[in-house]
Amino acid sequence: MKSRKRLQTFFVLMLGILIGTGLTLERISQAEREISSEEVPIPYEQLQLFSEVYSQIKGKYVEEVSDEDLMKGAIDGMLRELDPHSSYLTKDMLGEMQVETEGKFGGLGIEVTTENGFIKVVSPIDGTPADKAGLKAGDLIVRIDDTPTKDMNLMEAVDEMRGEPGSDIKLTVVREGFEQPRDFTVTRDVIRIESVSSRMLPHGVGYLRVKQFQQDTGAKVREQLNELQEQGESDELRGLVLDLRNNPGGVLSSAVEVADAFVEGGKIVYTEGRESDSEMTLNANPDEAMNGKPMVVLVNSGSASASEIVAGALQDAERALVVGTPTFGKGSVQSILELSDGSGLKLTTARYFTPEGRSIQADGIEPDIAVQPLEVSQPEDNGDRLTEQDLPGHLMNNSLDGEEGGEEGQEPSEDDETPDYMDDYQLNQALNLLRGIILMESKQAS
Repeated sequence: MKSRKRLQTFFVLMLGILIGTGLTLERISQAEREISSEEVPIPYEQLQLFSEVYSQIKGKYVEEVSDEDLMKGAIDGMLRELDPHSSYLTKDMLGEMQVETEGKFGGLGIEVTTENGFIKVVSPIDGTPADKAGLKAGDLIVRIDDTPTKDMNLMEAVDEMRGEPGSDIKLTVVREGFEQPRDFTVTRDVIRIESVSSRMLPHGVGYLRVKQFQQDTGAKVREQLNELQEQGESDELRGLVLDLRNNPGGVLSSAVEVADAFVEGGKIVYTEGRESDSEMTLNANPDEAMNGKPMVVLVNSGSASASEIVAGALQDAERALVVGTPTFGKGSVQSILELSDGSGLKLTTARYFTPEGRSIQADGIEPDIAVQPLEVSQPEDNGDRLTEQDLPGHLMNNSLDGEEGGEEGQEPSEDDETPDYMDDYQLNQALNLLRGIILMESKQAS
């Protein structure tokens, strides 16, 4: 409320200067005292300069420009100079943001930001049109349907990319490794995101994938953990891979709930800002769903915001090994400030910090073990390789009870498909790492 009051008083003064309402010195002094009591000085000289520019445009620009367009342009310009995440929101945009947190919205399925005046892909969400079309984290979108994106307002770019389900949009992309920009045609669709999925991997290891943090993600993570527990060997999970790759973030409270599922008390995240109401500390409850079983958290450059909070919290608590590549580094808090006409501001008001006081902003989370997303190739079958059992008169292995090679009931089949985790190098390395930890713990226990 204080921020809105300051803004209203500020714009009353500015509007008075612009339209020449003849504000008296007494009224200006009164307004100044009102703002000064809240420590916001009035920039008279800058306001005078603004009014001169405004008047020159209104009177001399080659085409007539409405007051509404000029004021919106001024607001957009102010916010664009702050940071890539602060922006003006129309009434419709405010409504769309609410829909997105519920996990169903129209569009392409990518999280974007701005970099050097262009639109940058933070992360394509798994299974969405953008992901299927081949867009990747770090791509720079330089044109949208042949319209250059240089210095385009971020929310305007998002609005351009939305449209009727089934309609196509062409995105011109610059990517490291491309000799020249390439065009990607993406078919819009209604985006329905199931934020959490899971399955069992070999050796009693569970796999939990969180694509985005929505309002109900925390509860769904608990449900999936219970299901994995029932599927696990001896009715017990022996380890877990938490996959946060290409997770662009989402609802902060859900991220806190997810981290809370794996740690026993202590800080999860805290924020620092200029105003007291932008500072908060969020702590974990004492219950822990995995009972201390080993964990690996997979991250990459598409892991941003809320997913970085989870990775940082588990890393600082020494609860999990973070594996993959450095995260995106989006460690700022955006507050939605509703304005008097129903529109709003998305304004950066604080920074996130991990429990140990590390700022996520710009630096991101460094993995404990760096693993690049290499392409996995299967070894060639060399039929000419000589082994012991090829030698004439070789001794039999009595422990196999007369059967050579393989366990009972596990005859190799030419029709067997390679498990998907074998094609995912980072996931494969995470599984190998957990398997080693589990084997070591078993040996120590016995």
